[in-house]
Amino acid sequence: MKKILLLIPFLFAGLSSCDTLNQVAQTTIQQYGNPSQLEMSNGLKQALEIGTAQSADQLSAVDGFFKNAAVKILFPPEAQKVESTLRSIGLGKLADNVILSLNRAAEDAASQAKPIFVNAIKQMTIQDVTNILLGQQDAATQYFRRTTTAQLAANFRPVIQTSLNKVGATKYYGDAAAAYNRIPLVTKINPNITDYVTQKAIDGLFVVIAREELNIRQNISARTTPLLQKVFGYYDRNKR
Repeated sequence: MKKILLLIPFLFAGLSSCDTLNQVAQTTIQQYGNPSQLEMSNGLKQALEIGTAQSADQLSAVDGFFKNAAVKILFPPEAQKVESTLRSIGLGKLADNVILSLNRAAEDAASQAKPIFVNAIKQMTIQDVTNILLGQQDAATQYFRRTTTAQLAANFRPVIQTSLNKVGATKYYGDAAAAYNRIPLVTKINPNITDYVTQKAIDGLFVVIAREELNIRQNISARTTPLLQKVFGYYDRNKR
């Protein structure tokens, strides 16, 4: 009984949030009317340009990856025993340098993302817009995964390779792998880290984009223009 009583405020809070969105949607429709197809397209594209730009800016800043626990890049799964072994034999600083340099490389690469997303947004059809606007809460993120991942990988990889060399990650990871591989009876690991960091940088970018998408779908204050208010008011009223 006590657990049920504790849950009641949270249930009412959820209802209140839904009621607020519905009330705002009704007011927005009354004020602006239903959006045309062109307005839906322009409004969604405006929201996506803002969200992807903010995501790229956030991650390309110093510590954008390194101090964000949700996207921080650690040793590859197959090399985690390398890290624990290095730390156990007094080489913790080497392991720390590897992790920092992997994240610095991803931060350098994230700055390349904006034009790729802008191009994907320009290529959207009216059907894409409708599917995204009235689809699942991560529909835009999934669209970007389908349409940009290959180009992101192609653009990120050389930047990451250069950055890994610049900040010493290639050396640090190579040193870590070499130190580990010298330990008797261990399974040797590949000292090449570029492809792993490239994939983790792309994964981290989509984590942040998904958060931005959810924010504008659920947070009224994130709709900073009349067009966004009109289009997402329509979304609130028609969401599945």
